[in-house]
Amino acid sequence: MGSLPDSVEVMIGKPLYRQMGSFEVERGYIYTSCSSVENANPLFWDDEVAKSLTGGLVAPPTMLSVWFRPHHWSPDQSEPQLPLQVHFDLKDKLGLPEAVMTSNTMTFYEPVRPGDRLTTEQVLRSVSEEKVTKLGTGRFWVIEVVYENQRGELVGVESYTGFGYSRASNSGGAR
Repeated sequence: MGSLPDSVEVMIGKPLYRQMGSFEVERGYIYTSCSSVENANPLFWDDEVAKSLTGGLVAPPTMLSVWFRPHHWSPDQSEPQLPLQVHFDLKDKLGLPEAVMTSNTMTFYEPVRPGDRLTTEQVLRSVSEEKVTKLGTGRFWVIEVVYENQRGELVGVESYTGFGYSRASNSGGAR
């Protein structure tokens, strides 16, 4: 593998794949998500409580990525959409067919509210030197997804660490 290809080097630190979410933050999604885990926090259910504490109803912070995940199919697109496209670009450009996410960190800023329309961009922060693990030989990478609302306010940043690799070959097995 050696050094990084120029096509990867130029990606580091640059905002990529800026896109607006395909739908607004919706109360129904909030209710469904909270209901699925029996989250009774009144900030997500009760307009009066939410108004007195936060100025209005808010979405659970853990739903941040829900508002940007592209639908795999829609009538106005010719190719399936993938979340975290930079991850798939790296696998392709580095010739690493397998990959796993090894960590995910979320940092929250302004609350996300019903009616907001979020915009995201992906930033490749780093790519490691070649590493050998039990999974195989590959590289670690860090990708940040930056989320803003329609007013340009930062609402959150997700940081993903992934490991792309080629599986270790079995040199001692039957031939």
